[in-house]
Amino acid sequence: MKTILVFLIVFSVVVVIHEFGHFYFAKRAGILVREFAIGMGPKLYSHQGKDGTTYTIRALPMGGYVRMAGAEEEEELKAGMLVGLVLNEQNTVIKINTSQKVQLPNAIPFEVAKYDLLDNLTITGFVNGDESNPITYRVDHDAMIVEEDGTEVRIAPRDVQFQSAKLWQRMLTNFAGPMNNFILTIILFIAIVFLRGGVVDEQSTVIGDVSPDGVAQVAGLKKGDKVLAINQETISTWTEMQTIIKENPNEELHIEIQRGDQTQTINVTPKAVEAGEQKVGQLGIQASIKTGFWDKIIGGFQESMNTFVGIIQALRSLISNFSLDQLGGPVAIFQMSSQAANQGVMTVLLLTAMISMNLGIFNLLPIPGLDGGKLLLNVVEGVRGKPLSQEKEGIITLVGFGLLMLLMVLVTWNDIQRFFF
Repeated sequence: MKTILVFLIVFSVVVVIHEFGHFYFAKRAGILVREFAIGMGPKLYSHQGKDGTTYTIRALPMGGYVRMAGAEEEEELKAGMLVGLVLNEQNTVIKINTSQKVQLPNAIPFEVAKYDLLDNLTITGFVNGDESNPITYRVDHDAMIVEEDGTEVRIAPRDVQFQSAKLWQRMLTNFAGPMNNFILTIILFIAIVFLRGGVVDEQSTVIGDVSPDGVAQVAGLKKGDKVLAINQETISTWTEMQTIIKENPNEELHIEIQRGDQTQTINVTPKAVEAGEQKVGQLGIQASIKTGFWDKIIGGFQESMNTFVGIIQALRSLISNFSLDQLGGPVAIFQMSSQAANQGVMTVLLLTAMISMNLGIFNLLPIPGLDGGKLLLNVVEGVRGKPLSQEKEGIITLVGFGLLMLLMVLVTWNDIQRFFF
């Protein structure tokens, strides 16, 4: 149960923060966000906000989504459909009920013949099945429509649709999701650094701590010793020292240190430990840490950048030498959540930061269906001076989405085989 809760919390936080980026900048651009959903699947609760957005909580607590007006939405009305119309005192439609689950006592039974909810905002049809007398009603710009599952959302006139916003506003809206993931990653790494009490001082060779009964302690190394040289090779950073130690398992090293006002040489043999398919040396010492407020803030940014660079390098390796084993889907995330749940809050925060950065980078790939693919289409529009036709854009998006779903199925199946068989 603990693993499931950690998985759901981590996955949902990362996705909802991503979607909030799209939501916020869409609202700033004047685009109607018809629904902001937390979770997936059947609706459990909904609230109609004064800003025109319906906020819903759905049954499956995994992620969430935003529905922007005009963004690849299917038509909710069709000719011949039986609906209920609610009119105001001016005989203008303020609500259209298409759901069999919701009964509106003051609604007029209406068979739809034709409609225009984009520009003219009219609906034409027959009241109480009287096909001899077609009636046309005006539809209010902010009218509501009750969908089949009972969710009430605003209609989507053309002036509040995604494509009606300026190009730079649409680009910012598309980029905002990954941007929020990067911001979340930075915040989490800063929190991790504060919880650790500081950030490793990579530019120092002062020993911050020595593991009890480790080879370093047995040899006589102490906290506060400053390493000057190893095997007569001058050492100026902690990374340089780490590299030499790792490269010399079971090989005696002559470490020159400064302790107080004195210098001395201590001989120590790094212990050989398994690291993947090879053995590396380990002394059992830790670097000193910087504990200043701004050191911690900068350290959080640095760890975020290191994570970003590491993922980009892994992505380059994946492109040059593709393997499903280098990818992970929901099953892999669940497995990592299980390990993190058993290792404490710090590991959960680290896992969330890593997944958030991965999601941000992955979504910026120029693949149709992802935010990066949408940004690429925005760039094409800017170069051409006009957007692609909705038909072409729809086909490109559908093909990209299909390929992503196929990849997700393959990755998930591969994860199941790796972790359970």
